[in-house]
Amino acid sequence: MRRLLAVPLLAVLLTGCGIRATEVPTDFGPAPSHVNCSASEPEVSTQSSRGLPVQVFLLCGSSLVAVDRTVSVEDDGTEDPRRRVMVAQELLNQLASAPSAAEKESGYATTVRDGMTVSGPRREDPDDTLRLSYPPDALGATALAQIVCTFSDSAAAEGDGSVVLGGPDDAPLRSYECTDQVRSAPSTTKIPSAQVAGG
Repeated sequence: MRRLLAVPLLAVLLTGCGIRATEVPTDFGPAPSHVNCSASEPEVSTQSSRGLPVQVFLLCGSSLVAVDRTVSVEDDGTEDPRRRVMVAQELLNQLASAPSAAEKESGYATTVRDGMTVSGPRREDPDDTLRLSYPPDALGATALAQIVCTFSDSAAAEGDGSVVLGGPDDAPLRSYECTDQVRSAPSTTKIPSAQVAGG
């Protein structure tokens, strides 16, 4: 009899403490970690400055996410090789810069090393070639994915979703493509590429 009375009494006590009694096991394990990855807006000081609105791809969780930035290259409508290199260098600088406090709080990070430079094509290269000061095939998978996705989606490329990259050496040039799979899993997805004549 005492055992029969103890069950409803326990339920009343738990309810009074704000805990709802249940007969279903509630062992869900540890709470999952959550990364915000919310869309980033340029800061007010950046918005008010004159320049070219661009997007760079930063790492958030295990994926690449586009983040709005502004670079100091005037949008004068020209698409000559010199301007393309200027845009590429500004994008590379943005990728190598530490994310802002707000971006860090939202979970953004970058794996692109600081100090890299980009130059235009050599005499025998295709006109849309961009040569990095570090060999592309020696970069980490995520860093290369950040660069490829950022360049291919900008005025630094020809607009077909790909970008021709080379290094400071005589290694063959390659045309890299940023795909949905690369953006979703940059550290484990091999970037589609093909060797380009010249170089």
